[in-house]
Amino acid sequence: MAVCIGFIGKENSPLFLRCINPSQELQFHYIMHTCIDFVEEKIIQSNKSGSDVRELYLGLLYSSEEVKAYGFVTNTKVKIVIIIDSTNSLLRDNEIRAIFRKLHNAYTELVCNPFYTPGDPITAKSFSILVDELLASSSSSS
Repeated sequence: MAVCIGFIGKENSPLFLRCINPSQELQFHYIMHTCIDFVEEKIIQSNKSGSDVRELYLGLLYSSEEVKAYGFVTNTKVKIVIIIDSTNSLLRDNEIRAIFRKLHNAYTELVCNPFYTPGDPITAKSFSILVDELLASSSSSS
């Protein structure tokens, strides 16, 4: 299912990137940066609609023959991107939303840590372990 999870900061700098296969990390890094443009477009479109309540889940951002990328943006403009293998057709939208909720909760706990400065690269071991567990559980379920 998920092959890569990334967090992109408010100023579009990478905060965290974790992949199942480290040899593909550069490829996924490029896809993350491609997704930033789509995230910005969707944020602008939601602002033009004039709704007071902004949907944090952005849906499908990028699709290719190999992978699909889904996005989520926090209230503090931190972007979360999940890259999923395109061969997994059994994945439902509510499952992706559940993964984003878990990641957002983990990020919220991280930001509440007094030793973490928001905007700095994420190096917390507990956060890395949680992301690794999500990647492992999603790859074993597919």
